[in-house]
Amino acid sequence: MHQATAQFEKWVSVSHPAPQSNVRLACLPYAGGSASFFFPVSKALHPTVEVLALQYPGRQTRLHEPRIDNVPEFADQIFAALRHLDDKPLALFGHSMGAVLAYEVALRMQDAGLPAPVRLFASGRRAPSRYRDERMHTATDAELVAELRKLSGTNEMLLGDPDVLAMILPAIRSDYTAIERYRHEPGRRLDCPVTVLTGDSDPRVSLDEAEAWAEHTTGASETEVFRGGHFFLVDRIAEVIGLVARRLGPF
Repeated sequence: MHQATAQFEKWVSVSHPAPQSNVRLACLPYAGGSASFFFPVSKALHPTVEVLALQYPGRQTRLHEPRIDNVPEFADQIFAALRHLDDKPLALFGHSMGAVLAYEVALRMQDAGLPAPVRLFASGRRAPSRYRDERMHTATDAELVAELRKLSGTNEMLLGDPDVLAMILPAIRSDYTAIERYRHEPGRRLDCPVTVLTGDSDPRVSLDEAEAWAEHTTGASETEVFRGGHFFLVDRIAEVIGLVARRLGPF
């Protein structure tokens, strides 16, 4: 199998192939998240937009693969999986940790001389240059579970099942290690439009921190505020999909 094809198939899940689509949307999950999270997005946008959901190692179909605990390696691998998709425009959507990964992948596209993403959707994450002293990656398992409950992004039934926790906590901790140790490279800017999505009661992102994404692109930047916390897009999924569809069409 061709190396590029193998990398793509390992990292990318396409639930609803759309060969006639005018644009592709690569969706990058949050810390601890998986490709299946974006199934509703893929279904709703088909066939106009083909959704490519990224599957990180250490979970679901890649449960037994070594986890990645740093953003540069994450971004390098994702870029390698996507870089050969040059037959139609590509947009990037990332939530929380995924937003930072999408930003870093876009920079790698730029550095390689590839066409810029037609749009970066940065959801549920402060700008790359805005840091907080967060150390959940060194927390106990109990503290990590309490954090997940606070953010309301994980099914409560799963958090009460010791066997499930034993399966998912290593990937969550590894992802937290990656994002909490991340530092952006000052002076780097994208050359694509950025749409920022944020929840009005997200404990991890203030409006100022969300709007600061404008400092990271020479293109247009807009901030869309939704009702909800860190996982506002779960409850507001129809609104989010509507916004994405409007921004991506027509090409």
